[in-house]
Amino acid sequence: MKIPPILEVSGVLISSEIITECFCCDYEKCKGICCVEGDAGAPVTLDEIAAIEDTLDTVWPDLSASAQSVIDKQGVAYADRDGDMVTSIVRGRECVFARSLTPDPSPKGEGSQEPCWLCMLERAYRNGKTHFCKPISCSLYPIREKNFGNGLIGLNYHRWTVCKDAVEKGKALGLPVYKFLKEPLIRRFGEQWYDELLALAEEVMPMLSKHGDAIAMNPKLFERIDYVYQHRNEMGLDDQQIRVVEKYHEDFVRSGAALDADKQAELSQINEQLST
Repeated sequence: MKIPPILEVSGVLISSEIITECFCCDYEKCKGICCVEGDAGAPVTLDEIAAIEDTLDTVWPDLSASAQSVIDKQGVAYADRDGDMVTSIVRGRECVFARSLTPDPSPKGEGSQEPCWLCMLERAYRNGKTHFCKPISCSLYPIREKNFGNGLIGLNYHRWTVCKDAVEKGKALGLPVYKFLKEPLIRRFGEQWYDELLALAEEVMPMLSKHGDAIAMNPKLFERIDYVYQHRNEMGLDDQQIRVVEKYHEDFVRSGAALDADKQAELSQINEQLST
């Protein structure tokens, strides 16, 4: 049975990828670049704007001079091109509350140190200086919330190249998005809602396991992948393409593609038991 692309939990529409995809932030590799990349700030509610303004005096000394200048001119938030309120940004990029912990936050040059970015709102909160951590949209990432009006809310899984290391780490840990974001999801929707999400995931995961096994253990598909893998150095592929071929082949082998039929059936049964 195919997993529906859209699921529903107590009136909240959610992308099935929130259950099926894996994610775990890897700050050591990304250096907090999500606070910098993009052409708009983080989505904020009116209540969050008020809370940020209440903490502004506390975090003000930690903000860059450029960020202070932007806030002086337009405040802590502005309406983006879609009319949604987002945190103000500096140079059309980083959030005003993001601060590099390295001397030079400019693009790397020869011998320069890669910038490490932190949210000054969250740092003040973690240090016990304020009662507001950061916008819920930041805590929920890579989930993006969309209010359709009339009380209808949708949650989508947002894919972003700067978070590729988080995806890889999540896969290595076997940590799905909805489990990685347990605390912010409870903070946003409550314990009861999250428990219902868990119950739904328990129904979906066995379906995902069967679907994944059907693909990974498809002998005709693996035969084609194995052929490309065995001849990868003779097909004029560049280094990146070769790495992709090698990874696909490794993933299929680890999933049981190279096993005989009896071993595949045994592995499928184990996978189904582990998914429940």
